[in-house]
Amino acid sequence: MSDQIAKGQEFEKKADKKLNGWGFFGSKFEDAGDLYEKAANSYKLAKSWDQAGSVYVKLAECHLKMDSKHEAASAYADAAHSYKKTSTKECIANLEQALNIFMEIGRLSMAARYCKEIAELYEQEQNLEKAIAYYDKASDLFQGEEVTTSANQCKQKIAQFSAQLEQYQKAIEIYEEIAKQSLNNNLLKYGVRGHLLNAGICQLCKDDVVAITNALDRYQELDPTFSGTRECKLLADLAAAVDEEDVEKFTDAVKEFDSMTKLDEWKTTLLLRVKLLLKAKEEEDDDDLT
Repeated sequence: MSDQIAKGQEFEKKADKKLNGWGFFGSKFEDAGDLYEKAANSYKLAKSWDQAGSVYVKLAECHLKMDSKHEAASAYADAAHSYKKTSTKECIANLEQALNIFMEIGRLSMAARYCKEIAELYEQEQNLEKAIAYYDKASDLFQGEEVTTSANQCKQKIAQFSAQLEQYQKAIEIYEEIAKQSLNNNLLKYGVRGHLLNAGICQLCKDDVVAITNALDRYQELDPTFSGTRECKLLADLAAAVDEEDVEKFTDAVKEFDSMTKLDEWKTTLLLRVKLLLKAKEEEDDDDLT
């Protein structure tokens, strides 16, 4: 490993010398770039990720001097993927450089890919606001390139995090929009009831019985098969429990559904929020009676 680091340092030193020395403008940067690439490969073999990342940035700068923008963007992406092992901050900074250059040269599918990658990194860091912003940008780029499946995956993430941040209306609109789009696609049709269930759970979180009842009517009009699903029954039972302020009925409906189809962590968290609202109301009513 140490011999690979020594090799990398030797290549990097030669490249630095090329840049600082005299030479024809184009060939100087090209020769240095070749040496930086060899240095980066040696550092990667030694698993010296920070050194590899730093050298890829130098390589990107060489490509920019030669106006080779695609190659520069790719080098920034390589820098990012080296830094990914050690520093999320550096990784994101270099992915942003790659993203901006790919946007500039009209390589929008590549820009979308790196935009989504930045969003995923912010998601890992639990920075949901930033994750939403980048998933939103990625979704627009994917949509522009007509990569609908990827666009919808990004939109679902936005809806998921918006609900976690209690931005329920935003989440509802996204889930309903995806459900409508999916109805016309034979491959995506099977997922409609899941999107409508998510939208319905967000409706329940808004604590508006009229809104959830109206929504259920709309969902059954939107997809006539929805009324016969367990998802629709769950929402109807939960809406009735909320209307009656009956915590036990609410809990039983959730348990019944969960025994057949395991509820994921996101749904469980939101349903728990609704249950706590319901409990608070029930306690208020008990206080009123005493």
